[in-house]
Formats: sequence, structure tokens, C-alpha cells
Amino acid sequence: MAEAHAYDVVIIGSGAAGLTAALNLAPRFRVAVLAKGGLSEGSTAWAQGGIAAVLEPGDTFESHVEDTMVAGAGLNDRATVEFVVENAPAAIERLAALGVPFNPGDTERWHLTREGGHSHRRIVHVDDATGLAVQQALEKAAAANPNITLVPGMAVIDLVTGRHGERYSGDGHVYGVYALDRATGRVELFTGRATVLATGGAGRTYLYSTAPRGATGDGIAMAWRAGARISNMEFMQFHPTCLYNLEVKNFLITEAVRGEGGRLINPTTGKRFMPYYDAERLELAPRDVVARAIDAEIKRYGLDYVHLDISHMPADFVRGHFPNIHAKLLGLGIDITTQPIPVVPAQHYTCGGIIVDRKGRTDLPGLYAAGECTQSGLHGANRLASNSLLECFVFGEAAAGHISRHWDELPDPPPIRAWDESRVSDSDEEVVVQHNWREIRRFMWDFVGIVRTTKRLERAQHRINLLRRETADYYGNFRVTADLIELRNLVEVAGLIVRSALSRKESRGLHYTLDFPDALAEARDTVLTP
Repeated sequence: MAEAHAYDVVIIGSGAAGLTAALNLAPRFRVAVLAKGGLSEGSTAWAQGGIAAVLEPGDTFESHVEDTMVAGAGLNDRATVEFVVENAPAAIERLAALGVPFNPGDTERWHLTREGGHSHRRIVHVDDATGLAVQQALEKAAAANPNITLVPGMAVIDLVTGRHGERYSGDGHVYGVYALDRATGRVELFTGRATVLATGGAGRTYLYSTAPRGATGDGIAMAWRAGARISNMEFMQFHPTCLYNLEVKNFLITEAVRGEGGRLINPTTGKRFMPYYDAERLELAPRDVVARAIDAEIKRYGLDYVHLDISHMPADFVRGHFPNIHAKLLGLGIDITTQPIPVVPAQHYTCGGIIVDRKGRTDLPGLYAAGECTQSGLHGANRLASNSLLECFVFGEAAAGHISRHWDELPDPPPIRAWDESRVSDSDEEVVVQHNWREIRRFMWDFVGIVRTTKRLERAQHRINLLRRETADYYGNFRVTADLIELRNLVEVAGLIVRSALSRKESRGLHYTLDFPDALAEARDTVLTP
């Protein structure tokens, strides 16, 4: 029988959202935080940019709200945007109190930078490695808390609901998870009165992505299988500027490079091309506009990449603002103080996900979610730069607050059945998992990328249906492995993306289709119900 672990709250994901929730719950409850790999291997530690908040004199909450709504192409929930924006300054203060060393300003408390889509300088940052500094501070605080148990190397398989009880119940209440211990190969049970999904996005559904290896949409797929609604999965944000390098395939060149004066140049013509696509905002246009412009230049001129050039700025300025990028690229033979950076778009952020309210609640009792795995109403059809980490802090705290206030309403977990491996064997066909993984990422890039057509989406859907049946058969016959768990989730999430894209008969924000190039008069969420 697999080992069972009983906690008050089980949190899946050890990034900004998960650790924020854990730290807010720890004064009262025993919390387990499960990470699929190492504790710092999620998207938070990879975030180069900063955190948006109204901190500059003359800036206003209303301005931040409007910038977010404009980027989101009218699909945002205004009440949610206001909720997040108004809670941003306090979130920054709490991070500073935890020891996050935000860059100091010359005259103001912190240095604020400006990124695409923002009308003011409102991005606090730690050089060009904000996420890593935040991750380290949160992780240090969590590790020092006796009520928080950090459990790395646990690949979660599925949510535990009433149907997994020794006495079957169809109420859909979530009581924890089954998870594979990657070191031992054993499936273990983690139970709690409340469960929080903070599993990040689904970037690895695509061939090129800035997301870490583990961003396979696990929380979204698990919530869907358990019965939660999913929304707006067609809105996949492609970061305009990922380093083009055949050896380093997912190194992000932060938005702040363009915010501090970087220019996009066509390497064939030698000309700056953003004036042809957005003459007013140029390189500071929202990411979807810039990504489509780069994609158009690449296709029109048959390029492999375009250039992002900040070498016209003083060398000390460039090294001072972007020390990590400068050092990384110098090691690859590119001196960004004198040379342009070859860049291409890459999948960067999942704007859709599990539907949550402003308390972090999903459709399923006992199940909460926060961060990139959710659709909270904040981002709409396109995420405004540096609102993502902010969402993690605000909703991580909101979910913890609701759990604390309503603790007595959450039932204790019933006796749950142990994981049953009595009718499966070890796989002798691991090549199937690897092949299907590669196939999904390839056709999603080709058919469900920056510019879409109905015919391409239908081709993708056909392949997904075949792979879903094949993967389900494989899952039913062999013991689970970490790769199989991820493949099962990738197939599910790819299907949700394509279904959502096919149902949207317009172009809006990040969803651009040649068959429906105009936006409809009314903005509506795409909602998929299991």
C-alpha cells in the first residue's frame, strides 16, 4: 500500500502563488507544498522582468486598470483588475519585508522601469532577474516555517475527490492528490481539507517556449478531469523576443530591453520595422502586436530571426540594467553593448485556465487555484507585462484568506482508497511517450501558433483525438512515470486550446485567425464545461 500523508492544506506548486498561499496559511494550518521537480524549477525563478504596481508620483490605480483593460482587448473582468491593481503596492511591501532586494531609485524608494503597454514607469525589479530573487525569498521563508513541509520530486497524477473514497461519493469535493514520488517510483496520497493548484502554465505544449521544462499544464488538465470549468485557453501569449540560438532554445530577452530603448531591426534591410506596424507605440506596443509584427517580418523576408538592438545606449547603462542577459549572451559570443541580439517569438504565457473567483475558488468545493493555471479575469485576451507575478501574490493570499475564514465549513477527508497498480505492468514502449510528446509540440507550433486558420486548427484537433486515445490506452496498461503523467496532461491541454480556438469566430488579443480577422462587437469569454 502506498504511503498516505495527512495535512490541513495541500498545495501543488512551489512558485510565487503556491508559496504565497503557504506562508499566509502557516500561522494556523499544517501545509504541504508539492513540487514536480526541484523547488525552484518553476516559472517564477525564470521571470526576468518585474512586478507592476502604482508607485510613481502621478501614476494612478485607474491608469494601471485602463492599461490592463486595453491590453486585454476588453475581455478582462474590471472588478478583478481593480482588485489586483489596488492590492499591488501592499504585495510589493510584503515582498520587501521578506528580503527581496528591489533595485533602489535615484530619488524614489525603488527604481521603476516601463514595459510594453504601460503608460507609466511602474515595474519594480531586481536587475533583470526579479523572479529568482522573489523565489529565493519566498523559499527561504517557507523552509524556515515549521508548519510548512516542502516536498520536491512529486509528480502529481490527479486530484482526489469523493469518487476515490472507500465509500464512493459523487459530490466532487476535492480532498488532496495522488502523486508519484520520482525517486522511488511509488504513488503516494496527500490529503487535506483544502487543495490549492499553483501549477503554472502550459507553455511546453509548444515547440518553442520560454517556459521551464515542467510547464505542461498539469493543474489545468487535472482540474478539467475532476470536473472544473476551463476558460479562454485560446489566448496563448507569445513573447516577441526569445533568443535565437540553436544550443540555447528558451532564453528570454526581457520586455524591459525594449522598455529601456531597444529597437527591433530587420537584419536584411537594416531598418527598424515597428513604425510600419504600430507607429505610435513602436516597440512598446503590447506583446501580441509586437509578436505578430516579428512573425510577419520573418515570413515576408524568409528570415530565421530579427534583431533586437540596444547597442546605441551607453555600454555602462546596458550592463547596469541587464547584467544577467549581458553575461549570458557574452558567453555565447554576443556583446549586447556593441551587437544586436537575434530574437524570435516563443510561447510565453497561458492567459486562460481554471475559472476562479476573486477568492481563488474553483467550481469544485475544497479546490482553490492561483497564478498562471487560472483564468481569474485579470488578463483578458492578452496579459499586460509584469502583471503575472502580481496575480500570484494577490490570489495566493486571497485563496489562503478564504480557506482560513471558512475553515469550519470544509469537511475532513473521508477514508481514501490507496493507488492500485495490481493490474498494470512496467512499460516496454517508452518510445511511444517520447514520440507523442514531440509530435504534440510540433503540430501545436505549426497549426495553433501566432497566426491561425480554421483548417489548421481542425488538422490539429484530428491529431489530438488520435493521440488522446493512444495515450489513454497506454496509461491504462502501464505503471505511471513522470513523462507519462506529463504527456497525458499535454494531450488534454492541447485539446482544450484547440477547442477554444475553434469556438472563437473572431480575432481578439492573442487569438488571431485569418478566417475571422475582425473583432466582434461584444467580448465574451470562451468557457468549456467538462
